[in-house]
Amino acid sequence: MITVHHLENSRSQRILWLLEELDLAYEVVRYARDAKTMLAPPELKQIHPLGRSPVITDGDVTVAESGTIIEYLVERRGDGRLKPAADDAAWLDYTYWLHYAEGSLMPLLVMKLIFGRLSKSPMPLPMRPFGALIGAGVQGQFLDPRIDEALAFADASLKDRDWFAGDEFTAADIQMSFPLEAAAARGGLDGRYPALAGFLERAQARPAYERALERGGPYELMR
Repeated sequence: MITVHHLENSRSQRILWLLEELDLAYEVVRYARDAKTMLAPPELKQIHPLGRSPVITDGDVTVAESGTIIEYLVERRGDGRLKPAADDAAWLDYTYWLHYAEGSLMPLLVMKLIFGRLSKSPMPLPMRPFGALIGAGVQGQFLDPRIDEALAFADASLKDRDWFAGDEFTAADIQMSFPLEAAAARGGLDGRYPALAGFLERAQARPAYERALERGGPYELMR
């Protein structure tokens, strides 16, 4: 039995969605974030040394990292579903977006989140005005232009198709969903990117996506 060690409001929501799309049986062990730090609880270190989510166990096998988990499930449990064949012209796009999500887009959004909190606790109160200036400067001069560039690139790739690897929905779309949902929440994904907005609407309307939300519980991003 596959067990998903699921941290609320996290990337592991994608894993639940993938399992629902593949119609695989699984169990969910839920973990709540620390109310003050918003970090994962120490109990997760009993599953994986880094104590982060997502992580799954499949019998005696433990798999961490979103991309690795997605590839593991698609390759070993997918029966050819949710990915193009290696000789398919769509395979390169599939592989590219599968890695773009966490390799290019999500780091920018995480940095935006961090610099946006320099004016808040745990920054010492006397330092918060300086933190606000630094955060605003880094975001305005460096992060926001690069996030806009990354979103424009992704938006253009969907101009003539519904999904990132072409006409068929794949696991790359599941992987891309989290950074795009985060960007829609607080990362600059707005009316300038209609193709991305359409993608999110189609993705979130899928029955498997809705079932995963029911299984996973609270899901709010970039708080």
